[in-house]
Amino acid sequence: MTVFSRIVGTGSALPERRVDNDELCRELAARGIETSSDWIVERTGIRQRHLAAPETSSSMLAIEAARKALEMAGVAAETVDLIIVATSTPDYVFPSTACLVQKALGAPGGAAFDVQAVCSGFAYGLATADAMIRTGMAHRALVIGAEVFSRILDWNDRGTCVLFGDGAGAVLLDAGSTPGILAARLHADGRHEGILRTAGNVSGGGITGHPFLTMDGQAVFKLAVSVLDSVARETVAAAGMAVSDVDWLIPHQANVRILQATGRKLGIPPERVIVTVDQHANTSAASVPLALDLAIRDGRIKPGQHVLMEGVGGGFTWGAVLVRM
Repeated sequence: MTVFSRIVGTGSALPERRVDNDELCRELAARGIETSSDWIVERTGIRQRHLAAPETSSSMLAIEAARKALEMAGVAAETVDLIIVATSTPDYVFPSTACLVQKALGAPGGAAFDVQAVCSGFAYGLATADAMIRTGMAHRALVIGAEVFSRILDWNDRGTCVLFGDGAGAVLLDAGSTPGILAARLHADGRHEGILRTAGNVSGGGITGHPFLTMDGQAVFKLAVSVLDSVARETVAAAGMAVSDVDWLIPHQANVRILQATGRKLGIPPERVIVTVDQHANTSAASVPLALDLAIRDGRIKPGQHVLMEGVGGGFTWGAVLVRM
């Protein structure tokens, strides 16, 4: 029997503290950095973000999102035999954040590991879990995107600190005879590693390199719009479908201009593009599963519909996954 993987549950977690643009602008003004809510909205579409308290880690957010996905599916944690966490902000150098999630859920024994593809991490994790289920290496998998990007932001850099937020999103995959994940395509081009990165490290008890996120915004924008268009078409074609068959597009929630441009190039109308960047800002690997969970819970995404999820991020990495819900 041919085995497929299906999404049977989703969940999300956001830090309690919600910071709107006005509050952020006041905090930045106290640092001598002048900006405005209008400036942020005009350039990014972001109106607020959630920021983690000092004691809140990526694993804590991941655990909460995972539990909600398990609850939606009505599944016990101990039946999960694969946990993949996509994160650029792990709790530790090691062990993996996935192992910490596994411990907290009480689901030992199965594989657990992190993937690092920055904002494409969820697509990478979902494609990996799907491949493992299809080959019989796993039967039930949690794929989680979890980030506390506020920890790696330079709060004196107006060009980056207004863009990001913290959060986690999770999906539960189950093996079955009915296709759910229809196609996935992943890519990277390390020649562009310099346009978006956090080029620091821990060595000898101190930080070497630069500990904060840096970005060439124009270069990222141009590359992101191009690769999101191409990988969407490639993934849909791999499933033997047309872009017009896609009911919902969930791109990485980086900037509303990128979302709009991607939908426009693909010919997908704005009302079929899920947008949460205004509420969550850019949560890196968490952005796509956060948007998926929100749209499922508010009733927009319905069983049987086709959802195309895309990520693009530092590395430079990009990927897409086409799913029948």
